[in-house]
Amino acid sequence: MASHKQKVLIIEDHLEIREGTAEILELTDNYQVFTASHGREGVDLALEQVPDIILCDIMMPELDGYGVLYMLGKYPTTKNIPFIFLTAKTERSDIRKAMEMGADDYLTKPFDDIELLNAIEVRLKKRNQLSAHATNEPKEDIAQEILLDQMVGEARIKRVKKKQLLYEAGDIPYFIYYVIKGKVRTFLSYVDGRELSTAIITEHQLFGYESPLLNTSYSDNAVALEDAEVALLPKEDFFELMYRKPALAAQVIRMLSGNVQAKEKQMLGFAYDTVRKRVANALIEVAEKSAPQQDQCTIRISREDLAALAGTANETISRMLADFKDEKLIHKEGNSIVVNSVEKLHRIKH
Repeated sequence: MASHKQKVLIIEDHLEIREGTAEILELTDNYQVFTASHGREGVDLALEQVPDIILCDIMMPELDGYGVLYMLGKYPTTKNIPFIFLTAKTERSDIRKAMEMGADDYLTKPFDDIELLNAIEVRLKKRNQLSAHATNEPKEDIAQEILLDQMVGEARIKRVKKKQLLYEAGDIPYFIYYVIKGKVRTFLSYVDGRELSTAIITEHQLFGYESPLLNTSYSDNAVALEDAEVALLPKEDFFELMYRKPALAAQVIRMLSGNVQAKEKQMLGFAYDTVRKRVANALIEVAEKSAPQQDQCTIRISREDLAALAGTANETISRMLADFKDEKLIHKEGNSIVVNSVEKLHRIKH
C-alpha cells in the first residue's frame, strides 16, 4: 500500500511545526512523509528519496530555503519537483523572491489543515497534468500566474456602476486594468458622438495595456457594461514583473497579437458584411463572452451598446432584433435578450 503513497519532504527547523505538519499528512493515509531539520539535510534527503513534492521553510540556519531551491534546481532528478515555501514572512519582497526563483506556491505560517492539504493537492494535480511536457516553461507559467494573482490581490479595487467610465481617450495611463467581476467595453468615439466598440473584456482579463506600452495617452475609452470590480495594477509594477518573467511578457504579446487579428476581422466585417450579419456577429460576441460553450444564453446589453458593437444605428438594431425574434433566433425576457442558438446565428451569411 505504501508504494502507492506520494512522497512528501518537509524541511523545517522548528520542531513543533515540522512534526505537526508531518502528522497532518500522515493522518490522511495518502502520503509517505520524510522530514529534515535544516536545509543541507533536506537537500541530501531530496536527492536520496526524490519526493513528489517539497515543503520548505525559508529562514533556516546553515542553508536557507532559497539555497535549498537553488541547489535542487541543479539536479535533473529534483529540478522539476513541486516546491512550496513555508514562511512566517508576509512581506511582498520575500514572497516575490520565492516565486521568481521558481517556487510553485507558498504557505504563510500559521496555516490550517485545509490550506496545507489543498496546496499540496493542487500542486500535485498540476504536476500530473504537465508530466507529459517535461520542460521549464509550464513551471514558469504557473509562477507567473501566481505572481499576477498576488499583484491583483494587493492592488486597489475600483467598483464601477454600469455605464461608468474607467478612462477616456486623451487620459494619461497610470494603471493596467484587470477585471475581477463584470464586463467592460472599450470603444472609439467619433466627432459626431457615434461610438464604435473595439472589445468586450470579461472576468480575469487584462485591458488598457496598449497605451502604457507605447507610453502614449489613451486612444480609446473604457466603460462598464454592467456593475463591475476592476483591479488597478500600477503600470511600473506590471512592467517590472513582465520584464522579469518571460512567460508574462509572452502572454502580453499573445494578447496584443490577438487584438490585432480581432480588429482586422472587425474591419473586414464592417467593409463587406451586411448589417444583418454584423448584428448577428455582435450578438455572438456578447453571448460567447457571457456564457462560453453554451448554445443558448441570456445576455444583457443596451441597444446603444449593441449598435456600437455592430457599427450601425440604434434604429437599425431595433429592426434587426425584431427580425431575429420573428425568425426564432432570439426572444426577450424583461430587459434581457435570450439567444436561442449561437450556432444558428453563426450560420447567417447575409
